Amino acid sequence: MEGHVSHPGVVVGITDKDLEIEILSSSSCGSCGIKSACGMSEMQEKRVVVPKPEDKEFIVGQPVSINMNTKQGNKAALFAYFIPAFLMVAIIMILSNLSVKEWLSALIGIGVVAVYYVILYFFRDKLRNEFTYEIR
Repeated sequence: MEGHVSHPGVVVGITDKDLEIEILSSSSCGSCGIKSACGMSEMQEKRVVVPKPEDKEFIVGQPVSINMNTKQGNKAALFAYFIPAFLMVAIIMILSNLSVKEWLSALIGIGVVAVYYVILYFFRDKLRNEFTYEIR
């Protein structure tokens, strides 16, 4: 499917609202355009929790395919990697120009990134609705 990232997997857990799926990394990850931001190509197996479609029934052990629009994958990479990296570099540069000691600039930069990830954690339900998966 063009414009989509797809990973085969197996259902390993089911709740009322979610499916826990073990993603099986394959050789197709090597040719994927966003493999550097995805993280799937680095591991053989990874477990993800995705919302359970209401119109389908699943059983543990069932093979599935998780599909995501590449634009959403790029957006996820932006939130997870690029914004925190930009924040850290910007804070360190600003504090260095203000003659703050290097170790303190680095520590504050790490602290800002930690706060950023805490904020993402608190908005996880809202963000979860932003990223939709198609399960086949």
